[in-house]
Amino acid sequence: MNASRFTKNPIAMTGLAIVLFYVAIILVSLVWLPFDPVAMDMDLLLDPPSFKTGHLFGTDEFGRDILSRIMSGCAVSLIISLGATALGAVAGTLLGIWAGFLGGRWDHWLMRVADVLFSFPSLLLAIFVMAILGERTYNVVIAIGIVYIPQFARISRGAILSLKNQEFVRAAFSNGAGKSYVLFRHLLPNILVPLIVQVSLSLSVAILLESALSFLGLGIQPPAPSWGNMLSAARKLMMIAPWTAVYPGLAIVFLVLGFNLLGDGLRDVLDPRLRNAR
Repeated sequence: MNASRFTKNPIAMTGLAIVLFYVAIILVSLVWLPFDPVAMDMDLLLDPPSFKTGHLFGTDEFGRDILSRIMSGCAVSLIISLGATALGAVAGTLLGIWAGFLGGRWDHWLMRVADVLFSFPSLLLAIFVMAILGERTYNVVIAIGIVYIPQFARISRGAILSLKNQEFVRAAFSNGAGKSYVLFRHLLPNILVPLIVQVSLSLSVAILLESALSFLGLGIQPPAPSWGNMLSAARKLMMIAPWTAVYPGLAIVFLVLGFNLLGDGLRDVLDPRLRNAR
């Protein structure tokens, strides 16, 4: 990727700046938090945002500092999203490139399974997997990762189908190269661009899926802080303490926005066809 082209793209740089801001929050939260995110203060129940008390984002129904819980929950959301996207990307890409390269029954049945998975809305599929696996943090990663496997399989399969009959592939085979060598040495590097863009865009959806699962009580369980379970607890308090929902909601919105902008910017920079069209 041309680094100068990336730095000159305002969409990409804005998205990157937002994502790096959240990364900085995670790093700070590892060494310092304004308050203990799970400590309760019965004297400050639903205390509004205030500089005087030090609770800049206010407190929740148990007197817990909302800013500290948002900062702590940031690491939870981002780590789960990264893990789930990595799982889906690696598994889906490997399945897709082998299906597209080998063809035949392997390709046929893989695409039929992908079609079945695609027939489910992403959240519904994640809920179904969580119902089977149980409410554990690593199961959230697996559930969201399974949602992404058919997406990455289709992208990688389509890219391989468009490349496997190219002249450079035939030349590699004529020089005695094996299937695995051609696949991973010649074909895989040539399909990284759409995969990189898809990873960036998938991270934003993973943030939403993790928050939704926690909101429904299937993800991170209280008292551990998660943006989703914070919103779940705040839904009954919207009229009397709107800050309990507004700040976690904004945290989700801006991180999703950051990944979407980064993905759009990467697509503009990396995809020559889109860039030339503009």
